[in-house]
Amino acid sequence: MSAEEAANGKKSHWAELEISGRVRSLSTSLWTLTHLTALHINDNNLSRIPPDIAKLQHLTYLNLSSNKLRSLPAELGNMVSLRELLLNNNLLRVLPYELGRLFQLQTLGLKGNPLSQDILNLYQEPDGTRKLLNYMLDNLAVHPEHLPQRPWITLKERDQMLPTALFTIMCFNVLCDKYATRQLYGYCPSWALNWEYRKKGILEEIVNCDADIISLQEVETEQYYTLFLQALKERGYDGFFCPKSRAKLVSEQERKHVDGCAIFFKTEKFTLVQKNTVEFNQVAMANSEGSEVMLNRVMTKDNIGVAVLLEVNNDIFVGGMKPLHSIEKQLLLVANAHMHWDPEYSDVKLIQTMMFTSELKNIVEKASSSGKPGSPASDPSSIPIVLCADLNSLPDSGVVEYLSNGGVAENHKDFKELRYNECLMNFSCNGKNGNSDSRITHSFHLKSAYDNNIMPYTNYTYDFKGVIDYIFYSKTHMNVLGVLGPLDPQWLIENSITGCPHPHIPSDHFSLLTQLELHPPTPSLINGVHLPVRR
Repeated sequence: MSAEEAANGKKSHWAELEISGRVRSLSTSLWTLTHLTALHINDNNLSRIPPDIAKLQHLTYLNLSSNKLRSLPAELGNMVSLRELLLNNNLLRVLPYELGRLFQLQTLGLKGNPLSQDILNLYQEPDGTRKLLNYMLDNLAVHPEHLPQRPWITLKERDQMLPTALFTIMCFNVLCDKYATRQLYGYCPSWALNWEYRKKGILEEIVNCDADIISLQEVETEQYYTLFLQALKERGYDGFFCPKSRAKLVSEQERKHVDGCAIFFKTEKFTLVQKNTVEFNQVAMANSEGSEVMLNRVMTKDNIGVAVLLEVNNDIFVGGMKPLHSIEKQLLLVANAHMHWDPEYSDVKLIQTMMFTSELKNIVEKASSSGKPGSPASDPSSIPIVLCADLNSLPDSGVVEYLSNGGVAENHKDFKELRYNECLMNFSCNGKNGNSDSRITHSFHLKSAYDNNIMPYTNYTYDFKGVIDYIFYSKTHMNVLGVLGPLDPQWLIENSITGCPHPHIPSDHFSLLTQLELHPPTPSLINGVHLPVRR
Protein backbone atom coordinates (compact mmCIF):
# COMPACT_ATOMS: atom_id res chain seq x y z
CA MET A 1 0.00 0.00 0.00
CA SER A 2 1.49 3.37 -1.00
CA ALA A 3 1.93 6.29 1.40
CA GLU A 4 -0.70 8.17 -0.59
CA GLU A 5 -3.27 5.37 -0.13
CA ALA A 6 -2.54 5.24 3.61
CA ALA A 7 -2.95 9.03 3.85
CA ASN A 8 -6.33 8.73 2.12
CA GLY A 9 -7.49 6.33 4.85
CA LYS A 10 -7.25 3.07 2.90
CA LYS A 11 -7.32 0.14 5.31
CA SER A 12 -5.04 -2.86 4.95
CA HIS A 13 -6.66 -6.27 5.15
CA TRP A 14 -3.57 -8.40 5.44
CA ALA A 15 -3.96 -11.11 8.05
CA GLU A 16 -0.36 -12.36 8.17
CA LEU A 17 2.68 -10.56 9.59
CA GLU A 18 6.39 -11.46 9.60
CA ILE A 19 8.92 -9.68 11.83
CA SER A 20 12.61 -10.41 11.30
CA GLY A 21 16.05 -8.82 11.72
CA ARG A 22 17.39 -10.19 15.01
CA VAL A 23 14.72 -8.24 16.93
CA ARG A 24 15.24 -8.14 20.75
CA SER A 25 11.89 -6.69 21.85
CA LEU A 26 8.47 -6.21 20.30
CA SER A 27 6.54 -2.95 19.96
CA THR A 28 3.40 -2.75 22.09
CA SER A 29 1.48 -1.58 19.00
CA LEU A 30 1.75 -5.15 17.71
CA TRP A 31 -0.94 -6.23 20.21
CA THR A 32 -3.47 -3.86 18.63
CA LEU A 33 -3.43 -5.87 15.37
CA THR A 34 -6.20 -8.13 16.61
CA HIS A 35 -7.27 -9.09 13.05
CA LEU A 36 -4.06 -11.13 12.51
CA THR A 37 -4.45 -14.85 11.89
CA ALA A 38 -0.73 -15.67 11.37
CA LEU A 39 2.35 -14.21 13.08
CA HIS A 40 5.93 -15.15 12.17
CA ILE A 41 8.45 -13.83 14.72
CA ASN A 42 10.96 -16.66 14.37
CA ASP A 43 14.72 -16.19 13.87
CA ASN A 44 15.05 -13.21 16.21
CA ASN A 45 16.73 -12.54 19.58
CA LEU A 46 13.61 -12.45 21.74
CA SER A 47 14.18 -13.58 25.33
CA ARG A 48 10.58 -13.11 26.47
CA ILE A 49 7.09 -12.84 25.03
CA PRO A 50 4.75 -10.47 26.93
CA PRO A 51 1.36 -11.72 28.21
CA ASP A 52 -0.29 -9.16 25.87
CA ILE A 53 0.23 -11.60 22.99
CA ALA A 54 -3.06 -13.17 24.14
CA LYS A 55 -4.87 -10.10 22.76
CA LEU A 56 -4.32 -11.58 19.30
CA GLN A 57 -7.35 -13.84 19.71
CA HIS A 58 -7.70 -14.68 16.01
CA LEU A 59 -4.24 -16.17 15.55
CA THR A 60 -4.33 -19.68 14.17
CA TYR A 61 -0.57 -19.79 13.41
CA LEU A 62 2.22 -18.55 15.68
CA ASN A 63 5.92 -19.16 14.97
CA LEU A 64 8.29 -18.33 17.84
CA SER A 65 11.06 -20.73 16.77
CA SER A 66 14.78 -19.89 16.89
CA ASN A 67 14.68 -17.19 19.55
CA LYS A 68 16.18 -17.13 23.06
CA LEU A 69 12.99 -17.80 25.00
CA ARG A 70 13.51 -19.25 28.48
CA SER A 71 9.83 -19.13 29.47
CA LEU A 72 6.38 -18.59 28.01
CA PRO A 73 3.49 -16.53 29.43
CA ALA A 74 0.62 -18.57 30.88
CA GLU A 75 -1.73 -16.30 28.86
CA LEU A 76 -0.68 -18.21 25.74
CA GLY A 77 -3.24 -20.79 26.89
CA ASN A 78 -6.05 -18.28 26.23
CA MET A 79 -5.27 -18.23 22.48
CA VAL A 80 -7.70 -21.05 21.82
CA SER A 81 -7.95 -20.40 18.05
CA LEU A 82 -4.35 -21.59 17.56
CA ARG A 83 -3.93 -24.58 15.25
CA GLU A 84 -0.12 -24.35 14.90
CA LEU A 85 2.40 -23.22 17.55
CA LEU A 86 6.09 -23.50 16.72
CA LEU A 87 8.56 -23.14 19.61
CA ASN A 88 11.54 -25.04 18.15
CA ASN A 89 15.16 -24.12 19.00
CA ASN A 90 14.64 -21.98 22.10
CA LEU A 91 15.94 -22.32 25.69
CA LEU A 92 12.68 -23.65 27.20
CA ARG A 93 13.13 -25.96 30.20
CA VAL A 94 9.47 -25.93 31.26
CA LEU A 95 6.13 -25.26 29.59
CA PRO A 96 3.16 -23.54 31.26
CA TYR A 97 0.42 -26.12 31.86
CA GLU A 98 -2.02 -23.52 30.47
CA LEU A 99 -0.92 -24.69 27.00
CA GLY A 100 -3.22 -27.64 27.65
CA ARG A 101 -6.14 -25.28 27.03
CA LEU A 102 -5.19 -25.01 23.33
CA PHE A 103 -7.67 -27.73 22.42
CA GLN A 104 -7.64 -26.94 18.68
CA LEU A 105 -3.86 -27.14 18.34
CA GLN A 106 -2.78 -29.66 15.70
CA THR A 107 0.95 -28.90 15.47
CA LEU A 108 3.23 -28.12 18.42
CA GLY A 109 6.92 -27.64 17.57
CA LEU A 110 9.21 -28.26 20.56
CA LYS A 111 12.41 -29.63 19.02
CA GLY A 112 15.76 -28.20 20.14
CA ASN A 113 14.65 -27.17 23.65
CA PRO A 114 16.23 -28.47 26.92
CA LEU A 115 12.85 -29.77 28.16
CA SER A 116 12.54 -32.42 30.89
CA GLN A 117 12.66 -36.03 29.76
CA ASP A 118 9.10 -36.65 31.03
CA ILE A 119 7.71 -33.99 28.70
CA LEU A 120 9.83 -35.17 25.76
CA ASN A 121 8.85 -38.83 26.25
CA LEU A 122 5.16 -37.93 26.10
CA TYR A 123 5.68 -35.58 23.14
CA GLN A 124 7.55 -38.23 21.13
CA GLU A 125 4.81 -40.86 21.46
CA PRO A 126 2.40 -41.41 18.54
CA ASP A 127 -0.15 -38.56 18.65
CA GLY A 128 2.25 -36.99 21.16
CA THR A 129 1.02 -33.41 20.75
CA ARG A 130 -2.51 -34.36 21.77
CA LYS A 131 -1.30 -36.55 24.66
CA LEU A 132 0.97 -33.82 25.99
CA LEU A 133 -1.77 -31.17 25.79
CA ASN A 134 -4.28 -33.47 27.51
CA TYR A 135 -1.73 -34.21 30.24
CA MET A 136 -1.17 -30.48 30.84
CA LEU A 137 -4.91 -29.69 30.83
CA ASP A 138 -5.67 -32.53 33.23
CA ASN A 139 -2.98 -31.32 35.64
CA LEU A 140 -3.69 -27.61 35.38
CA ALA A 141 -4.81 -26.08 38.68
CA VAL A 142 -8.50 -25.07 38.55
CA HIS A 143 -8.89 -21.33 38.67
CA PRO A 144 -10.85 -19.60 40.08
CA GLU A 145 -11.64 -21.77 43.07
CA HIS A 146 -15.33 -20.90 43.33
CA LEU A 147 -18.30 -20.23 41.09
CA PRO A 148 -20.20 -16.99 41.82
CA GLN A 149 -23.84 -17.44 42.84
CA ARG A 150 -26.50 -16.82 40.23
CA PRO A 151 -28.88 -14.04 41.36
CA TRP A 152 -32.57 -14.53 42.05
CA ILE A 153 -34.55 -11.95 40.05
CA THR A 154 -37.95 -10.97 41.49
CA LEU A 155 -40.40 -9.99 38.73
CA LYS A 156 -43.76 -9.65 40.50
CA GLU A 157 -45.32 -9.70 43.95
CA ARG A 158 -47.80 -12.35 45.00
CA ASP A 159 -51.55 -11.73 44.57
CA GLN A 160 -52.81 -10.23 47.85
CA MET A 161 -56.52 -10.82 47.23
CA LEU A 162 -57.03 -14.53 46.67
CA PRO A 163 -55.27 -17.64 47.88
CA THR A 164 -52.79 -18.79 45.23
CA ALA A 165 -50.50 -21.77 44.87
CA LEU A 166 -46.79 -20.98 44.56
CA PHE A 167 -44.42 -23.55 43.15
CA THR A 168 -40.97 -23.61 41.57
CA ILE A 169 -40.01 -25.46 38.42
CA MET A 170 -36.55 -26.35 37.13
CA CYS A 171 -35.51 -27.20 33.57
CA PHE A 172 -32.04 -28.66 33.04
CA ASN A 173 -30.25 -30.51 30.23
CA VAL A 174 -27.69 -32.49 32.24
CA LEU A 175 -25.49 -33.55 29.25
CA CYS A 176 -25.48 -37.33 29.29
CA ASP A 177 -22.19 -39.21 29.53
CA LYS A 178 -22.38 -40.60 26.00
CA TYR A 179 -22.21 -37.13 24.44
CA ALA A 180 -19.57 -35.72 26.82
CA THR A 181 -16.54 -36.52 24.66
CA ARG A 182 -13.14 -34.86 24.27
CA GLN A 183 -13.93 -34.45 20.55
CA LEU A 184 -16.83 -32.14 21.42
CA TYR A 185 -15.50 -30.60 24.62
CA GLY A 186 -11.72 -30.60 24.19
CA TYR A 187 -11.39 -27.52 26.41
CA CYS A 188 -12.61 -29.44 29.48
CA PRO A 189 -10.15 -31.60 31.49
CA SER A 190 -10.97 -35.30 31.06
CA TRP A 191 -11.50 -35.76 34.82
CA ALA A 192 -14.10 -32.94 34.80
CA LEU A 193 -15.89 -34.53 31.80
CA ASN A 194 -16.05 -37.87 33.56
CA TRP A 195 -19.60 -38.79 34.59
CA GLU A 196 -18.53 -39.88 38.09
CA TYR A 197 -17.31 -36.32 38.67
CA ARG A 198 -20.06 -34.45 36.80
CA LYS A 199 -22.96 -36.34 38.35
CA LYS A 200 -22.06 -34.96 41.79
CA GLY A 201 -22.21 -31.37 40.52
CA ILE A 202 -25.47 -32.04 38.65
CA LEU A 203 -27.15 -33.61 41.67
CA GLU A 204 -25.83 -30.83 43.92
CA GLU A 205 -27.34 -28.20 41.62
CA ILE A 206 -30.69 -30.02 41.50
CA VAL A 207 -30.80 -30.46 45.29
CA ASN A 208 -29.75 -26.85 45.96
CA CYS A 209 -32.50 -25.50 43.69
CA ASP A 210 -35.01 -27.64 45.62
CA ALA A 211 -37.65 -27.09 42.93
CA ASP A 212 -41.16 -28.47 43.40
CA ILE A 213 -41.10 -29.79 39.82
CA ILE A 214 -37.92 -30.80 37.97
CA SER A 215 -37.68 -31.42 34.20
CA LEU A 216 -34.45 -33.00 32.97
CA GLN A 217 -33.25 -33.76 29.44
CA GLU A 218 -30.43 -36.10 28.34
CA VAL A 219 -30.93 -38.45 31.27
CA GLU A 220 -29.45 -41.90 30.52
CA THR A 221 -31.87 -44.74 31.30
CA GLU A 222 -29.61 -46.45 33.84
CA GLN A 223 -28.79 -43.13 35.55
CA TYR A 224 -32.49 -42.31 35.91
CA TYR A 225 -33.07 -45.42 38.02
CA THR A 226 -29.76 -45.72 39.88
CA LEU A 227 -28.98 -42.05 40.49
CA PHE A 228 -31.75 -39.51 39.92
CA LEU A 229 -34.87 -41.41 41.02
CA GLN A 230 -33.10 -42.92 44.02
CA ALA A 231 -31.64 -39.60 45.23
CA LEU A 232 -34.82 -37.61 44.64
CA LYS A 233 -37.21 -40.16 46.16
CA GLU A 234 -35.28 -39.71 49.42
CA ARG A 235 -36.12 -36.00 49.16
CA GLY A 236 -39.86 -36.48 48.69
CA TYR A 237 -40.15 -36.65 44.90
CA ASP A 238 -41.74 -39.13 42.54
CA GLY A 239 -40.77 -39.26 38.88
CA PHE A 240 -41.55 -40.36 35.35
CA PHE A 241 -39.04 -41.09 32.59
CA CYS A 242 -39.02 -42.26 29.01
CA PRO A 243 -35.99 -42.90 26.79
CA LYS A 244 -35.74 -41.93 23.12
CA SER A 245 -37.52 -44.24 20.69
CA ARG A 246 -34.32 -46.06 19.66
CA ALA A 247 -34.35 -47.80 23.07
CA LYS A 248 -36.80 -50.32 21.55
CA LEU A 249 -34.36 -51.24 18.78
CA VAL A 250 -31.11 -51.83 20.68
CA SER A 251 -29.75 -54.53 22.96
CA GLU A 252 -30.45 -54.53 26.68
CA GLN A 253 -26.88 -53.40 27.39
CA GLU A 254 -27.09 -50.47 24.93
CA ARG A 255 -30.54 -49.54 26.24
CA LYS A 256 -29.01 -48.54 29.58
CA HIS A 257 -27.21 -45.69 27.83
CA VAL A 258 -30.09 -44.37 25.70
CA ASP A 259 -31.02 -40.92 27.00
CA GLY A 260 -34.46 -39.46 27.45
CA CYS A 261 -36.59 -36.99 29.40
CA ALA A 262 -37.59 -37.11 33.07
CA ILE A 263 -40.05 -35.19 35.26
CA PHE A 264 -39.93 -35.23 39.06
CA PHE A 265 -42.46 -33.63 41.42
CA LYS A 266 -42.82 -33.25 45.19
CA THR A 267 -45.55 -35.59 46.37
CA GLU A 268 -46.51 -33.31 49.29
CA LYS A 269 -47.65 -30.70 46.75
CA PHE A 270 -48.83 -32.77 43.77
CA THR A 271 -50.59 -36.07 43.15
CA LEU A 272 -49.99 -37.99 39.93
CA VAL A 273 -53.15 -38.45 37.85
CA GLN A 274 -51.63 -39.84 34.65
CA LYS A 275 -48.38 -39.98 32.66
CA ASN A 276 -47.87 -39.84 28.91
CA THR A 277 -45.10 -40.31 26.38
CA VAL A 278 -45.12 -38.70 22.94
CA GLU A 279 -42.90 -40.42 20.39
CA PHE A 280 -42.48 -37.93 17.57
CA ASN A 281 -41.58 -40.55 14.95
CA GLN A 282 -44.87 -42.39 15.64
CA VAL A 283 -46.91 -39.18 15.41
CA ALA A 284 -45.11 -38.27 12.17
CA MET A 285 -45.86 -41.66 10.64
CA ALA A 286 -49.54 -41.49 11.63
CA ASN A 287 -49.92 -38.05 10.07
CA SER A 288 -47.66 -38.25 7.01
CA GLU A 289 -50.49 -38.57 4.43
CA GLY A 290 -48.00 -39.51 1.74
CA SER A 291 -45.65 -36.58 2.38
CA GLU A 292 -42.16 -37.88 1.58
CA VAL A 293 -40.40 -35.17 3.57
CA MET A 294 -42.52 -36.02 6.61
CA LEU A 295 -41.39 -39.64 6.33
CA ASN A 296 -37.75 -38.96 5.40
CA ARG A 297 -36.99 -35.97 7.61
CA VAL A 298 -39.34 -36.04 10.61
CA MET A 299 -40.12 -39.71 11.10
CA THR A 300 -36.42 -40.68 11.10
CA LYS A 301 -35.66 -38.65 14.27
CA ASP A 302 -36.22 -40.48 17.55
CA ASN A 303 -36.81 -37.52 19.89
CA ILE A 304 -39.55 -37.80 22.49
CA GLY A 305 -41.57 -35.75 24.94
CA VAL A 306 -43.11 -36.73 28.26
CA ALA A 307 -46.01 -35.25 30.21
CA VAL A 308 -47.51 -35.79 33.65
CA LEU A 309 -50.99 -34.67 34.63
CA LEU A 310 -50.87 -33.65 38.28
CA GLU A 311 -53.54 -32.71 40.79
CA VAL A 312 -52.45 -29.68 42.80
CA ASN A 313 -52.93 -30.44 46.48
CA ASN A 314 -55.45 -27.97 47.92
CA ASP A 315 -53.40 -27.05 50.97
CA ILE A 316 -50.78 -25.26 48.87
CA PHE A 317 -53.33 -22.56 48.00
CA VAL A 318 -52.53 -20.05 50.73
CA GLY A 319 -52.54 -16.30 51.45
CA GLY A 320 -55.00 -13.70 50.19
CA MET A 321 -57.58 -11.69 52.06
CA LYS A 322 -60.59 -13.67 50.84
CA PRO A 323 -60.41 -17.32 51.91
CA LEU A 324 -62.00 -19.75 49.46
CA HIS A 325 -64.35 -22.11 51.25
CA SER A 326 -64.13 -24.85 48.66
CA ILE A 327 -61.54 -25.14 45.95
CA GLU A 328 -62.46 -27.25 42.97
CA LYS A 329 -60.00 -29.93 41.95
CA GLN A 330 -57.10 -28.19 40.17
CA LEU A 331 -55.16 -30.10 37.55
CA LEU A 332 -51.80 -29.08 36.09
CA LEU A 333 -50.14 -30.55 33.00
CA VAL A 334 -46.33 -30.56 33.11
CA ALA A 335 -44.59 -31.39 29.83
CA ASN A 336 -40.92 -31.89 29.00
CA ALA A 337 -39.27 -32.44 25.60
CA HIS A 338 -35.93 -32.43 23.84
CA MET A 339 -36.14 -31.49 20.15
CA HIS A 340 -33.78 -32.49 17.34
CA TRP A 341 -30.38 -30.78 17.55
CA ASP A 342 -29.22 -30.14 13.97
CA PRO A 343 -29.40 -26.44 12.87
CA GLU A 344 -30.07 -27.62 9.29
CA TYR A 345 -33.39 -29.15 10.39
CA SER A 346 -35.41 -26.10 11.48
CA ASP A 347 -38.46 -27.71 9.82
CA VAL A 348 -38.14 -30.85 11.95
CA LYS A 349 -37.83 -28.87 15.20
CA LEU A 350 -40.91 -26.82 14.36
CA ILE A 351 -42.97 -29.86 13.38
CA GLN A 352 -41.87 -31.79 16.49
CA THR A 353 -43.02 -28.82 18.61
CA MET A 354 -46.35 -28.71 16.76
CA MET A 355 -46.83 -32.45 17.21
CA PHE A 356 -46.09 -32.12 20.92
CA THR A 357 -48.60 -29.30 21.56
CA SER A 358 -51.19 -31.19 19.50
CA GLU A 359 -50.71 -34.30 21.66
CA LEU A 360 -50.81 -32.20 24.85
CA LYS A 361 -54.14 -30.76 23.66
CA ASN A 362 -55.48 -34.33 23.32
CA ILE A 363 -54.31 -35.15 26.88
CA VAL A 364 -56.00 -32.05 28.29
CA GLU A 365 -59.26 -32.70 26.40
CA LYS A 366 -59.37 -36.32 27.54
CA ALA A 367 -58.71 -35.30 31.16
CA SER A 368 -61.40 -32.62 31.13
CA SER A 369 -63.99 -34.92 29.57
CA SER A 370 -63.70 -37.14 32.62
CA GLY A 371 -64.44 -34.19 34.97
CA LYS A 372 -67.85 -33.55 36.46
CA PRO A 373 -70.06 -31.67 33.93
CA GLY A 374 -70.33 -28.01 34.88
CA SER A 375 -67.23 -28.05 37.08
CA PRO A 376 -64.19 -25.99 36.00
CA ALA A 377 -62.20 -29.20 35.47
CA SER A 378 -64.60 -30.22 32.68
CA ASP A 379 -63.38 -27.28 30.57
CA PRO A 380 -60.10 -28.06 28.71
CA SER A 381 -58.97 -24.45 29.04
CA SER A 382 -59.17 -24.78 32.85
CA ILE A 383 -56.12 -27.06 32.91
CA PRO A 384 -52.97 -24.94 32.94
CA ILE A 385 -49.77 -26.19 31.33
CA VAL A 386 -46.08 -25.78 32.03
CA LEU A 387 -43.84 -26.77 29.13
CA CYS A 388 -40.12 -27.24 29.78
CA ALA A 389 -37.86 -28.07 26.87
CA ASP A 390 -34.50 -28.02 25.24
CA LEU A 391 -35.96 -26.78 21.96
CA ASN A 392 -32.55 -26.49 20.26
CA SER A 393 -34.01 -23.28 18.80
CA LEU A 394 -33.10 -19.64 19.32
CA PRO A 395 -35.60 -16.97 20.45
CA ASP A 396 -36.05 -15.71 16.85
CA SER A 397 -36.92 -19.20 15.54
CA GLY A 398 -40.24 -20.44 14.19
CA VAL A 399 -40.48 -22.81 17.18
CA VAL A 400 -40.47 -19.97 19.73
CA GLU A 401 -42.74 -17.82 17.52
CA TYR A 402 -45.21 -20.71 17.31
CA LEU A 403 -45.29 -21.31 21.07
CA SER A 404 -45.37 -17.60 22.01
CA ASN A 405 -47.82 -16.32 19.39
CA GLY A 406 -50.17 -19.28 19.18
CA GLY A 407 -49.19 -20.26 15.65
CA VAL A 408 -47.09 -19.76 12.51
CA ALA A 409 -47.87 -19.29 8.83
CA GLU A 410 -47.92 -22.57 6.88
CA ASN A 411 -45.28 -21.09 4.55
CA HIS A 412 -42.98 -20.03 7.41
CA LYS A 413 -39.32 -19.90 6.30
CA ASP A 414 -38.38 -22.59 8.86
CA PHE A 415 -40.34 -25.14 6.80
CA LYS A 416 -37.66 -24.54 4.10
CA GLU A 417 -40.29 -24.61 1.32
CA LEU A 418 -40.43 -28.39 1.65
CA ARG A 419 -43.57 -30.19 0.54
CA TYR A 420 -45.32 -30.97 3.80
CA ASN A 421 -48.61 -30.24 2.03
CA GLU A 422 -51.75 -30.63 4.04
CA CYS A 423 -50.41 -32.95 6.73
CA LEU A 424 -49.27 -30.04 8.93
CA MET A 425 -52.88 -28.90 9.31
CA ASN A 426 -53.50 -32.11 11.29
CA PHE A 427 -51.63 -30.40 14.14
CA SER A 428 -53.53 -27.11 13.97
CA CYS A 429 -55.89 -26.59 16.90
CA ASN A 430 -58.90 -26.28 14.56
CA GLY A 431 -57.85 -29.27 12.50
CA LYS A 432 -58.07 -29.30 8.72
CA ASN A 433 -61.58 -27.93 8.59
CA GLY A 434 -61.02 -24.93 10.83
CA ASN A 435 -60.51 -21.48 9.36
CA SER A 436 -57.06 -20.40 10.55
CA ASP A 437 -55.97 -18.19 7.62
CA SER A 438 -53.28 -20.60 6.41
CA ARG A 439 -51.78 -20.62 9.89
CA ILE A 440 -50.95 -23.66 11.96
CA THR A 441 -52.16 -22.80 15.45
CA HIS A 442 -52.34 -24.19 18.97
CA SER A 443 -54.89 -23.43 21.69
CA PHE A 444 -52.57 -22.87 24.67
CA HIS A 445 -51.89 -19.28 25.74
CA LEU A 446 -48.20 -19.61 26.48
CA LYS A 447 -45.53 -17.20 27.63
CA SER A 448 -41.86 -17.76 28.32
CA ALA A 449 -40.88 -17.41 31.98
CA TYR A 450 -37.52 -16.00 30.86
CA ASP A 451 -38.73 -13.07 28.80
CA ASN A 452 -36.80 -9.94 27.81
CA ASN A 453 -33.37 -11.50 27.36
CA ILE A 454 -32.89 -12.24 31.06
CA MET A 455 -30.52 -15.06 30.06
CA PRO A 456 -27.88 -14.18 27.45
CA TYR A 457 -27.44 -17.93 26.84
CA THR A 458 -28.58 -21.25 28.27
CA ASN A 459 -26.06 -23.31 26.26
CA TYR A 460 -22.42 -22.21 26.51
CA THR A 461 -19.77 -24.01 24.46
CA TYR A 462 -16.72 -22.84 22.52
CA ASP A 463 -18.48 -22.62 19.16
CA PHE A 464 -22.07 -21.94 20.26
CA LYS A 465 -23.51 -19.64 22.89
CA GLY A 466 -27.25 -19.02 22.84
CA VAL A 467 -30.68 -19.48 24.42
CA ILE A 468 -32.17 -22.85 23.45
CA ASP A 469 -33.80 -23.98 26.74
CA TYR A 470 -37.19 -22.67 27.83
CA ILE A 471 -39.97 -22.80 30.40
CA PHE A 472 -43.35 -21.82 28.95
CA TYR A 473 -46.49 -21.50 31.09
CA SER A 474 -50.22 -20.75 30.67
CA LYS A 475 -50.42 -16.98 31.06
CA THR A 476 -54.20 -17.12 31.64
CA HIS A 477 -53.72 -19.15 34.84
CA MET A 478 -50.31 -18.18 36.14
CA ASN A 479 -47.86 -15.38 36.80
CA VAL A 480 -44.09 -15.53 37.03
CA LEU A 481 -42.95 -14.18 40.38
CA GLY A 482 -39.22 -14.65 39.81
CA VAL A 483 -36.47 -16.48 37.97
CA LEU A 484 -32.91 -17.60 38.63
CA GLY A 485 -30.72 -15.16 36.71
CA PRO A 486 -27.60 -15.87 34.63
CA LEU A 487 -24.10 -16.61 35.80
CA ASP A 488 -22.26 -13.28 35.66
CA PRO A 489 -21.10 -13.03 31.99
CA GLN A 490 -18.19 -10.85 33.12
CA TRP A 491 -16.95 -13.68 35.34
CA LEU A 492 -16.89 -16.03 32.35
CA ILE A 493 -14.87 -13.51 30.32
CA GLU A 494 -12.48 -12.47 33.10
CA ASN A 495 -11.66 -16.09 33.88
CA SER A 496 -11.27 -17.04 30.21
CA ILE A 497 -13.92 -19.77 30.41
CA THR A 498 -13.69 -21.21 26.88
CA GLY A 499 -16.92 -23.15 27.27
CA CYS A 500 -18.84 -25.58 29.44
CA PRO A 501 -18.62 -28.16 30.93
CA HIS A 502 -15.96 -26.76 33.26
CA PRO A 503 -14.67 -28.15 36.58
CA HIS A 504 -17.25 -25.87 38.31
CA ILE A 505 -20.05 -26.21 35.71
CA PRO A 506 -21.15 -29.84 35.19
CA SER A 507 -23.14 -29.47 31.93
CA ASP A 508 -22.88 -27.43 28.74
CA HIS A 509 -26.33 -26.05 29.65
CA PHE A 510 -27.30 -23.72 32.49
CA SER A 511 -30.36 -24.74 34.47
CA LEU A 512 -33.52 -22.62 34.43
CA LEU A 513 -35.56 -22.10 37.61
CA THR A 514 -38.73 -20.07 37.97
CA GLN A 515 -41.36 -19.48 40.64
CA LEU A 516 -44.92 -19.54 39.31
CA GLU A 517 -48.10 -18.37 40.98
CA LEU A 518 -51.16 -20.43 40.09
CA HIS A 519 -54.63 -18.92 40.58
CA PRO A 520 -57.28 -21.24 42.00
CA PRO A 521 -60.00 -22.53 39.69
CA THR A 522 -63.03 -20.26 39.71
CA PRO A 523 -65.49 -21.90 42.11
CA SER A 524 -68.93 -22.51 40.70
CA LEU A 525 -70.83 -20.18 43.07
CA ILE A 526 -70.18 -19.00 46.59
CA ASN A 527 -73.32 -17.54 48.18
CA GLY A 528 -74.74 -17.13 44.68
CA VAL A 529 -71.90 -14.86 43.55
CA HIS A 530 -69.06 -15.65 41.15
CA LEU A 531 -65.79 -14.62 42.74
CA PRO A 532 -63.58 -12.76 40.25
CA VAL A 533 -60.15 -14.24 39.72
CA ARG A 534 -57.51 -11.70 38.79
CA ARG A 535 -55.31 -12.96 35.99
